[in-house]
Amino acid sequence: MSDYILAPIRPGDRRAQAAMDALLAQEGIARDRNLSYSVGLFDEDGGMVATGSIFANTLRCMAVSGAHRGEGLMAEIVSHLVQVQLERGNTHLFLYTKCESARFFAPLGFYEIARVADRLVFMENRRDGFARYVKGLAAQLGESDVPAAALVMNANPFTNGHAALLARAARENARVVLFVLSEDCSLVPWADRLAMVKAAASAYDNVTVVPSGSYMISAATFPSYFLKDDETVTHTHALLDAALFARIAAALHITKRYVGEEPFSAATRAYNAALMETLPPAGVELCVMPRAEQDGRAISASTVRQLIHDGRMEDVRPLVPQTTWDYLTENGQHIVERIQKSADVVHH
Repeated sequence: MSDYILAPIRPGDRRAQAAMDALLAQEGIARDRNLSYSVGLFDEDGGMVATGSIFANTLRCMAVSGAHRGEGLMAEIVSHLVQVQLERGNTHLFLYTKCESARFFAPLGFYEIARVADRLVFMENRRDGFARYVKGLAAQLGESDVPAAALVMNANPFTNGHAALLARAARENARVVLFVLSEDCSLVPWADRLAMVKAAASAYDNVTVVPSGSYMISAATFPSYFLKDDETVTHTHALLDAALFARIAAALHITKRYVGEEPFSAATRAYNAALMETLPPAGVELCVMPRAEQDGRAISASTVRQLIHDGRMEDVRPLVPQTTWDYLTENGQHIVERIQKSADVVHH
């Protein structure tokens, strides 16, 4: 341990918060919007010389002042954050770092999973974590030589748009694997999203619903703190997703991925375009389906959440399948209340 003072950075401590922002900025990092705990190392004058944060099971926003490199301070920050994660019950941990910084984390027990050249490295604290993940998926799906198609959904909540995409994939393929994003950061909680998707998918005997696990990252929690602009963030997210998905697809004999056309979000359109560039060379066909419409307007989960927020439940009914409607009205009062209390229902 160094002679520096290690102390949590409280949300209400404006001075420490400002010092953290200044140190991150000095190292070319902007504070991530998703942080649940932060810590700093302080010198005897109260100056911050290193910092790091966590969100869910990831380590984020870690930086050491350039004047103090070579003192082993990153190891102190990582060791502390890992201990906090363990106390929270999180044993399988991930981090994102600049390519030039990845070598500093290898001696601290983190292993590279995938990288986007010159932009980002995705790492975890288990040497065989990804291999075990794929093996677990294969066990759930069972052995088959029949090619499969895949869908990746947040389903926040599951709408007629999702239902149309699922119906087409099920109609056009002998096997379909539907991944539901496991991150619990959406207005509709993870368990409810999974239940709605399973209810809708039960109509098809060739569809298997599985949790995405930690190797499929949503736009809501993808790190942007060391990428220079929104366009770079979107493109990097898509490239990382494609790199990971291509390895999953190869192991599970997945040859197609279906996505919905995006009429509203420029970021999602750019994401789809990046997937189109990267998945086919990896042997995965990308099928882009036009959005399902209601009264001439594309159906979106954001619209459904806005209607719920505004108390217009009857207007929700034409936009969701019967399975979702039944879930919302019979088991989902907590979902309705959560959405109605939220100040921002458009994103994630």
